[in-house]
Amino acid sequence: MYNDEVGAQLVTAVRELDPQPRQRRWVSVSFCVLDAVFSIGAHYHHHVVPVVRRVAADFDVASPLVPMSVRESADPVPLDAFLDRYRSVDALLEVVKNRQNTSPRGGIRKADAALRYAAVLHDHEVTTVADARTLLADSARFEAVETALRQVPGEGGSGVRRGYLWMLIGDQDTIKPDRMVLRWLARHGVDVTPDSAREILRNIAHKLSAGSERQITAWEVDHAIWQAARSGR
Repeated sequence: MYNDEVGAQLVTAVRELDPQPRQRRWVSVSFCVLDAVFSIGAHYHHHVVPVVRRVAADFDVASPLVPMSVRESADPVPLDAFLDRYRSVDALLEVVKNRQNTSPRGGIRKADAALRYAAVLHDHEVTTVADARTLLADSARFEAVETALRQVPGEGGSGVRRGYLWMLIGDQDTIKPDRMVLRWLARHGVDVTPDSAREILRNIAHKLSAGSERQITAWEVDHAIWQAARSGR
């Protein structure tokens, strides 16, 4: 049950996790797509990071993940190049060496989903990280892309994968209430749906910001909880 008392306890619990600003970012929108698609239901460092690094190596990108302080430059693997290099699921599978599915029922290979995600974005004239950030500020175009991405098999109704993509691209208010986050909330007496979790985490960010010298974003709250859940804290 969620009430004011439980909400206050959650705020205290998250404050103890010491949410911090984003430290690093992928240098390409193609890497953001791969991370978003392959990360759901998978061990991040064992399965997801290797997938992105293999594709980065295939394009001779030595540093696919950089500190936020590094000055942004041109996207090294725009989606048109990504789609031109991997014209079939098998072509991408040969590089990523990961045959996981998006869902145990009604899903497809994650490699297939990544290509479909890339194609949707490309069809809506999003080929670089800069294009994707521009998309986030255009509500009409953004909703059109969201509608198209919902059609990818295994996408699910809660939009966790899509939300994570926008987070990776740079949306600081988007939350990825995956099973790690939901599990952490449940351990604190709050058993909710992903949609309810989004509202709760945004509220926590608002309350933490009110008592802080800086603005604490929903992304920071989500990431702090995810890290705590992964480590068993």
